Amino acid sequence: MSDSATPATPVTFPPAFLWGSATSAYQIEGAVREDGRTPSIWDTFSHTPGKTAGGETGDIANDHYHRYRDDVAMMAGLNLSAYRFSVSWPRVQPTGRGPAVQRGLDFYRRLVDELLAKGIKPAVTLYHWDLPQELEDAGGWPERDTAYRFAEYAQIVGEALGDRVEHWITLNEPWCSAFLGYASGVHAPGRTDPAASLKAAHHLNLAHGLGAKALRSVMPARNSVALSLNSSVVRPLSPGDPADVAAARKIDDLSSGVFHGPILHGAYPGRCWRRPRRSPTGRTSSTATWT
Repeated sequence: MSDSATPATPVTFPPAFLWGSATSAYQIEGAVREDGRTPSIWDTFSHTPGKTAGGETGDIANDHYHRYRDDVAMMAGLNLSAYRFSVSWPRVQPTGRGPAVQRGLDFYRRLVDELLAKGIKPAVTLYHWDLPQELEDAGGWPERDTAYRFAEYAQIVGEALGDRVEHWITLNEPWCSAFLGYASGVHAPGRTDPAASLKAAHHLNLAHGLGAKALRSVMPARNSVALSLNSSVVRPLSPGDPADVAAARKIDDLSSGVFHGPILHGAYPGRCWRRPRRSPTGRTSSTATWT
């Protein structure tokens, strides 16, 4: 660096900024058949030949279910101030409906207590892609009922942990759940049905709204409720080409607007939809579709 170079401007963070780490339940917990847990769509997907690299599964993973105290001790050794983890839906509510399994909730109670004892703020993600397999067998996220089952599950976990956990995330990256899970099929449940993926996106939006409402009904008002979106910046290849600009807008709507629109504005981007055509008899041939 030459003597005339301008020194870099120091980067500062707000006093309340939290330095932490994050995981998801299926990636780390293991213990997939213990204490009442039943399979999730990722158990089924990872045990399907050819779906994961080397046939890897989360059956054992990092064995966090048994080693969580050691893991929290490592976090404390790193001076982390926060830890974001997800709750395994099929560990708490094995069929995706009905009463909770207290043994499953007790694991998360112990984890939260251990974190707080070490001065680490817990942040809970309710859904990180591990839909109970029984709900997928009933139609999964393309079915509207799944959103209502999620709200019931959210209330169960909120009642159990809301007195000690201030930060809540309803869904992790619902774009992945909808489009990688139901359109391209590269994520669980591995379906390749574009129409189903759009229904899934809509019901994930509904699940966020219903889940946030359920959480707020059972938790202190000070608690925050949000969701985690993997948004993208989309630019046209040629900014002066109307066709490229239109294509970029369409991809932006599908990658970001499908979630930003309902959450921030209460509606989907209007240019995403093609209105149904009416026949000479006045009947519509189909419902509105994504273009």
